[in-house]
This record gives sequence, C-alpha cells and structure tokens, in this order.
Amino acid sequence: MAKKQGKKKKDKVIEPQYYVSATNMRTYNYKVYHMPVYEKILFFLLAFAVGASVGYLFYGGIGKDAYGQPTKITYCLNVIIPGIIGIIAGKMIIPIRTESVIKKQKNKLSLQFRDMLEALSTSLGAGKNVTDSFKSTYEDIKMQYEEGAYILNELEVILTGMDNNIELEELLLDFGKRSGNEDIESFAKVFEICYRKGGNIKETIRTTYEILSDKMEIAEEIETTLTANKSEQNIMIVMPVILIAMIKGMSSDFAANFVTATGIVSTTIAIGIFVAAYFVGKKILDIRV
Repeated sequence: MAKKQGKKKKDKVIEPQYYVSATNMRTYNYKVYHMPVYEKILFFLLAFAVGASVGYLFYGGIGKDAYGQPTKITYCLNVIIPGIIGIIAGKMIIPIRTESVIKKQKNKLSLQFRDMLEALSTSLGAGKNVTDSFKSTYEDIKMQYEEGAYILNELEVILTGMDNNIELEELLLDFGKRSGNEDIESFAKVFEICYRKGGNIKETIRTTYEILSDKMEIAEEIETTLTANKSEQNIMIVMPVILIAMIKGMSSDFAANFVTATGIVSTTIAIGIFVAAYFVGKKILDIRV
C-alpha cells in the first residue's frame, strides 16, 4: 500500500505556469506560481539568515565547561544548531512565499475582471452586440490599466481567438479554468448557456458584476477589521525573540540558564508552541468570502 501511495506522489503532475492557446498565444495559469531560481535563492538565504540568528540566540553557548568557558562542543553546536534551524526556515519560506504570490495575483485578477464586467455591461447597454462589446471593453480597459495587466492579456487572447473563428464561450471557459477563481469560472459557464440558448446576456453580466462587487466589498471590510489582529499576531511572534535578546544582553548569569538541560527543553517547547500558534492564528484569520 505504501509503495502505491509513493508511486502516486511521484507521478503527480505539476501544472505549468503557461499554456499555449489555440491561437498559439501564451496564456497564464493563475492557480500556480513557479518561483524563479534567483528568487528561491534570495528568499532561502534571507530566511536562513533570520532562522540561524534566532537559533543562535536561543541555543548558542551549549556545552560550556564548569567554569562557563566554551569548549569544542560549544563551537560545533554554535554552527550545527543555527545551521539546521536556518535550513528549516529556508525550506518553510518557499511555500509560504508561493502561496502569498498566488493569493495576490488572484485578488488582482478578480478586481480587474470586475472592471471588465462593468465596461462590458455598459457597452451592451449601449446597444452593441457581444463581439463589438468585447472590442469596446478592451479599449476601455486599456485606459484604466497599464500594458501587461492580467485582464488586458486575457482580452487580447479572447479578441485574437474570435478573429480566428474560435467560439467566444470556449475562450471564456478556458479563462475561467486557468483563473482558479470560482466567480470567473461560474460566469463563463453561465455565459456559455445563455449565449448558446439565446438567454439575456446583458442581465447575466450585470448580475455577475453586482455579485462580484458585493463580495469584494465584504472581503475588504473583513480585511480592514482583521488588520489590527494580524498586526498583533505578528508582534506576538516577534516579541519572544526580542525579550530573549534583551535578557541575554542585560544579564550573562541569567542567560546561562538557557543553555542548561531544563532551559533547552523549555526553550524548545516554547518555540514549538509559538510556531504552532502562528499557523493556527493564520488559519483562523484567513476568512474567505
């Protein structure tokens, strides 16, 4: 059984960062973020430096002799323990950074998609057909966002696809699938049904825009409410490090208690509790609308 699970994990397919559309245009996959090598190295080194410093602060000086003088064991442990903690911190920061970037790009896309729906609804309300409305929307969005914006790239793919006789609903479904956004994916599916069966496209787009706007407004209110709590959480994580640094800097005799057997066990348990508290707090404060 274990062998089969290992094989499945090994054969797990990693989604690419870009797909190639039917028009040979590169389309972005918003559900993943493949960190460039230089970025991985940079964040690993930063996390390693912080982790190693904290490791030395908490565990530095272990193995001193009866007179409080460092021994060979002390020098070895002063390198090994901070090094191990630094490596752990470096490995942990990569998925945290990746998750943060994915969340940011999805939020940015959602905001831009809402603006696209607003412009599209206005064009349809002016009496234009769907194709002309998308072309008009592209021109309107170009006035709002700089070149390279997510929604501009997506509109370029849609317009190019329509020029190459690819069905509009197929292009929107592909966009929804890559976006990793439930609202965009739902809109694409509803649009497909309405477009094929002659439904009220104008009303569908207007309703989707209103729902998306309401969700974003609620999400912004929640984020504003939780900002203070998130700041407090970050402060509580940093405070133990600052306190230990102050204690060790002010009293060498008291600092010696941290490298005793009891001190090491107590420090390790405390660090474990604070790390667990950070992830639990992060999970609690991550409220999705």
